[in-house]
Parts: sequence; structure tokens; C-alpha cells
Amino acid sequence: MLPQAPSQKALVPFVSVENMMRLVHRVGLETMLAELAAEIERDFARWELFDKTPRVGSHSHDGVIELMPTSDGEIYSFKYVNGHPKNMGKGLQTVTAFGLLADVATGYPLLLTEMTLLTALRTAATSAMAARHLAPKGATSMAIIGNGAQAEFQALAMKAVLGITTVRLFDIDQKATEKTRRNLEGSGLAVTACNSAQAAIEGVQIITTCTADKQSATILTDNMVGAGVHINAIGGDCPGKTELHPDILKRADTFVEYPPQTWVEGEIQQMPKDYPITELWRVVTGLAEGRRNEKQITLFDSVGFATEDFSALRYVRSRIAGTDFYQLLDIIADPDEPRDLFGMLQRSVN
Repeated sequence: MLPQAPSQKALVPFVSVENMMRLVHRVGLETMLAELAAEIERDFARWELFDKTPRVGSHSHDGVIELMPTSDGEIYSFKYVNGHPKNMGKGLQTVTAFGLLADVATGYPLLLTEMTLLTALRTAATSAMAARHLAPKGATSMAIIGNGAQAEFQALAMKAVLGITTVRLFDIDQKATEKTRRNLEGSGLAVTACNSAQAAIEGVQIITTCTADKQSATILTDNMVGAGVHINAIGGDCPGKTELHPDILKRADTFVEYPPQTWVEGEIQQMPKDYPITELWRVVTGLAEGRRNEKQITLFDSVGFATEDFSALRYVRSRIAGTDFYQLLDIIADPDEPRDLFGMLQRSVN
């Protein structure tokens, strides 16, 4: 007896790395970054609908493995993600991820997808969305300190959403800077490789820090940061890991995603609990001010939050509809009689 083909109820769309890359090329990288930024902003505008909890982390001396869940009451999502800075020395990615969407009403999965690429895209899109509210109006220049896997996405997201035209790069590893400079050739950006963080930030309006070391570091000191800049701090994402000197935070107006998570993982973990912060969703909805004047220093203390993954997963689900950029996986048992799971097993014997 031939095995019975799985029913449609058993099949879940799966987007592989190959198909994610095909989707990005079909949509266009900058278009996708801009569309993701808009999708993330729409979900920030309905922030209060979401279940919110700090990500669940399993920390070790090598890195961290995390789960990031959320729901808007109709759709549930989670992301599995790791952060292992030493992986690069083994020829492995520092960050890998996959994610899932499910129907709250039934609990059935709706989408399973790679999220190593998608996390890079949504992180950059979130940065650009925040900068649209916080950076100086008409900003055209940025510096990127830390030229690893996220750097090119950050540059192109700022170009797509804000119109950035000039990028200055620095990394303690010159090979990383050269990689980023080379990858941005032909992008329409004027790219300069610099020999220090100080040189990189001279004259720019946006400073992005995205280093990978799992430790407290001082990438920027107070004397390096002039009035009127926007700092996009995305490297801090776990306890004990920071990039900015505390004196910078004392001068800056700081904006965060979800305070209970950012107090543990972000730059503000260095500060006393009465340090003032503003939740970004309040700026998006008009309940709080973002940038008030040209001399203000704004800081987006970004650690990444589950709603951003939710937005990215929903975006991908809508974008693959009617395409062949996915395959169907048989991952849900579907017996003829819901209570007869054992009978389904017995009948599967050839």
C-alpha cells in the first residue's frame, strides 16, 4: 500500500535561505528595506495590542541562544536566534535565526522561514524607521562603527528610507571595512574607509555602532560626540555588553523599544533606574516628541524586539503569496479523525 499523501492541513509554507534571497532580488533590496520599515512602523503604531515579554535567553561564556515570542491576538510569532561572537573564528555566522507564524485561533503554523537574512533586513529597517523620527531633518551622512554582517544593510536602509548619500566606515579589522566598502560599490553611496572611529564620525549626522564583542566596550566617548547627531546603537544586545560611554547617555535623549528588555541588554543598563527614557512607539503615535531641535543628541538604544520579527514574518508571508518562493513541508499530523492519532500511525505501515 502506498503511503497516503499529506492533506493540505498538514502542509506549512517554508521559506529557505535560497528562496529568501530570490524574494529579496525579485522585490529589490532597497524596496524591501523601505517596505519592511513601513510594516514595522505600522505595528509600532498599534503597540498596545501586542503581548510583550523580554526574550528568553540561555547565556553561556560562548554566547546566547534566545526565543522571542509575541502576538497581536490573532497571529502569534516567535524567533529562535543566537549570538556567538567567537563563531567568526570558526568560519560560522555570529547570528543565525529562524521564525514561525501561527494562527492564534487554531494554534496551527502558518509560516516557517529562515531568519538569518531576514533578521539583518528587519534590524536595518527598524534602525531606519527610528532614524526617520529621531535623526536631523535632511540628514545625508552616516558613520558605521563595526563593519560586520549588518553594516551594508544599515547603510542601504538609511539610503532607502532617509536618503543618506555618504557613509564613513571603521572597524578594528580592516578586512571587514574593505568587505563593506567593496559590497557597497555601485550602490549610489559615497563610501570612505577610515582609520579610526574618531575619523569616521567627523561631520556625520548619524552614527551607527554595531560591534559584535560580547563584553562592555567603549566604542564612542563623550568628547567624540558633537551636538545635533543621532546615534543608532544596535550592538548592545545582552547583559554586560555596551558600546557607549555613560557620559554620552547623560547628554542624549534616549529612545528604546521595550524597557524591561532594554534595561537588561541595552546601553541603559549602565544607568541608574531613574534615567529618563522614551518608548519609541510613543513617538511613532505622536504621544511623545522625537527630535525637538537641531542641537539635540538623540540615541536609539536598540536591542531588537519580537514585534519587529512579527512584522517581518507577516511581510514575508504576504510577499510570497502567488509565487514559488517557498516549499510546503509536511509538519502537522492530520489524522482522518482528530482523536485517532494512533490509528493514523498504524495505517501508515506499508
